[in-house]
Amino acid sequence: MGAISPSTGRTLPDRYIEGTCPICGYDSARGDQCDNCGNQLDPIDLVNPRSKINGETPRFVETEHFFLDLPAFAQALGKWLDTREGWRPNVLRFSKNLLDDLQPRAITRDLEWGVPIPLEGWRDRSDKRIYVWFDAVIGYLSASIEWARRSGDPEAWRRWWEADGAGKDARGYYFMGKDNIVFHSVIWPSLLLGYSGEGDRGGEPGDLGRLNLPTEVVSSEFLTMEGRKFSSSRQVVIYVRDFLDRYDADALRYFIAVAGPESQDTDFTWAEFLRRNNDELVAGWGNLVNRSVSMAAKNFGAIPPAGPLTDEDRALLETAKAGFAQVGGLIEKHRQKQAISEAMRVVGEANKYLSDQAPWKMKDDPERMGTVLHVALQAVSDCNTLLTPFLPHSAQRVHELLGGTGVHAPMPSIVEVEDLDGGPSYPILTGDYTVGARWESVPIEAGRSLATPKPVFRKLDPSIVDEELARLDPRE
Repeated sequence: MGAISPSTGRTLPDRYIEGTCPICGYDSARGDQCDNCGNQLDPIDLVNPRSKINGETPRFVETEHFFLDLPAFAQALGKWLDTREGWRPNVLRFSKNLLDDLQPRAITRDLEWGVPIPLEGWRDRSDKRIYVWFDAVIGYLSASIEWARRSGDPEAWRRWWEADGAGKDARGYYFMGKDNIVFHSVIWPSLLLGYSGEGDRGGEPGDLGRLNLPTEVVSSEFLTMEGRKFSSSRQVVIYVRDFLDRYDADALRYFIAVAGPESQDTDFTWAEFLRRNNDELVAGWGNLVNRSVSMAAKNFGAIPPAGPLTDEDRALLETAKAGFAQVGGLIEKHRQKQAISEAMRVVGEANKYLSDQAPWKMKDDPERMGTVLHVALQAVSDCNTLLTPFLPHSAQRVHELLGGTGVHAPMPSIVEVEDLDGGPSYPILTGDYTVGARWESVPIEAGRSLATPKPVFRKLDPSIVDEELARLDPRE
């Protein structure tokens, strides 16, 4: 049963319909699933369904579609999920619970836009398309194949996907929000199992061979804002462009990394954003960078050489160097909150070292002053690399403050490309990640020129809290 807008006669996509969940009673469930209980739904299942476009009640009419027979994969999915190790418990538990009531899912929709159905008699129809969430996950594979074709090695995709060949040791990690777990731990694996001939009914692999299933589905929980669910219609929202007009990108990246909903729902508040920015980024990491580089630039004009090291010097250098294994290990296990907290712990140790050594009191002993500043700058360099995955924009600036040149933190870019099969041109997201920082402690170069630094982070005025709260819709 498909949803139609009574006023326009046009099809209403699933996510343009809201209503009350028939399972848990949540009053803002969507036409394809309930974000509260996680159950998959069809628009007709909703109690009091309404169009998100104009609030009218949809009209439901019978329509014909192709379905993915999810129940035919229940056993194979269960065996695969039982082999998953190291997943966040909430994700694995949620995924296994979905297996208890798998229903066939329509893989097509009554739409005029989207990917055509690649079958004779359906390919040229203007009213049927693949449902976007199915072609989206298939896009992981098709985009890899397109990338390989553009790279000049059309078979390069196999290094990530070919389960019995070049990609047998490859690992695939899928990052998403909680509401998209089902598409990545149930629907996409079912498609891959089916293509590989490994569903409950057996079969033979397709022309591409047997394909790798996800190594891990990495999902966070929900982030609320000032105690309320994000909603653009109610102005409980942060628009990226608006945010970047007022604040630094890394300030938001830091908050989400250190205080985000990694394993449980958390709340974004402007007061906490202000505190994290001013007390941790500015007064912690930014202060370490600024005073280390400033003192070295003022007293030496360059990175000073290191003289004989004390136990305190060696202890800080070892702490910073050990951070690569510790932070890297946490990132590898997708424990981002712990990882950035560990990196900031090293920052704290470096700040303490600088305060304890007090090089500003060593004007009568320039060799010792130089040694302390060299050690501090080495720690700054190491901390900068440890923080690069989380704070890439400021990491590039710190790299340059240390006299570094070239790219430290490679950034993605949008490039317009010609269609490989003769269609219209379109933009792709790409980047050169063969350059940049190495994940290890790299000795800093004595004698490299330093200039008086500008602050890496902006201290925010407390007034921004009231200003941002005033932008929110006052309705509860």
